[in-house]
Amino acid sequence: MAEVLVTIKVMPAEASSDPDSIIQEIKKVKSAKLDRVEKVPIAFGLVSISASFVVEDAEGGASAVEKEVKALPGVGSAEVVEVTRLL
Repeated sequence: MAEVLVTIKVMPAEASSDPDSIIQEIKKVKSAKLDRVEKVPIAFGLVSISASFVVEDAEGGASAVEKEVKALPGVGSAEVVEVTRLL
């Protein structure tokens, strides 16, 4: 089965949250293989996190990862912003 790259935008629960601690939690996600993660400055010191995961191209794959990321400590919101099929 083919694989897809799922990119999730993660916002911290609070503006004062430490993005590095959230990144450490994202690295522990078990439902998919983490491809890359980076901090994205928004404004006034607020930082979002962009995390990309490789998952099987099956129904519910992206939403399972999104659900697991949303449940991590320190995460205010998480949404899938891109799904790309890998060759």
